[in-house]
Parts: sequence; C-alpha cells; structure tokens
Amino acid sequence: MNANRKKLIFFLVLPLAVGALAGFLTKNSMMIYKNLNQPPFSPPGWIFPIVWTILYLLMGLGSYLIAQSYSSKKKEALLLYGIQLALNFIWSIVFFSLQNYLLAFLILLVLWYFIIRMIRAFGSVNQTAALMQIPYLLWVTFAGYLNLAIVLLN
Repeated sequence: MNANRKKLIFFLVLPLAVGALAGFLTKNSMMIYKNLNQPPFSPPGWIFPIVWTILYLLMGLGSYLIAQSYSSKKKEALLLYGIQLALNFIWSIVFFSLQNYLLAFLILLVLWYFIIRMIRAFGSVNQTAALMQIPYLLWVTFAGYLNLAIVLLN
C-alpha cells in the first residue's frame, strides 16, 4: 500500500475513531436524548449516527487534503482541526455522560468558534477542504439550537 493511501486511510479513520469512542463512552445516549423534553424540529435518534458518519468522513477527507498540501499554513489548519475534534469529543461526554446541558452548550459555542477558524484556515490552504466542512458547521449550529432548547426545557 502506498504512502498516500495509508495517509488517506489514517485521516478518514481518525475522526471516525473519535466519534466511535465518544459513542462507546455514551452508549446510552439515545435513551437519554429520547427522555428529554425536546424542542420543535428535533430529529429522531436514528438520524444522528448517519449524519455524524457523513460529517466525520468529510472532516477526514478535508484534513487529508490539507495534510497533502505544501502550504506553510497547513500546520495551523491541522492544529485547529485537532482542537475542534477534541472539543467535539468532549461535548458528547459532557452532554450525555455528565448530563450537564449548560456546560455542553458553552463547549458547543467554543466548538462552533473553532470550526469557523478551521474552515478559514482550511480555505487558505485548500478551498475544497474548507467547503467540505460547511455541512459540519451547519449541523453544529443546529445542534446548538437543540442543546440550548434542552437547557431551557429540562
């Protein structure tokens, strides 16, 4: 297997592994979510793993494109990618395992900020990689609405 293919697999697997670990550590999350007072437009629980798998694959592919670049800005872009991925993981634990919905919302705001910074940094290296992160930003924005509503309703 050539080096580029190994690198691609690594960058695709990394966010999927982070998501899988968060899912494992919060394995009762859909039961918790289902029992919360929900705001309007709350999606059914089965949609979350589908959406997150797609988003993690887009993140992985985008980060791979950045990693393949010869840009002097790729290191900063990948650092921001790592920060937002860590925040993404932490949010799941705080929301589902700790059930601290207000702290989770605050973490989500910081995550949102770092996603925007990551998209800008990606854009300075590879426009396609940046555009691939827009669905993620939109989903996290929607998650912010859900999280804040859960704070207010529960």
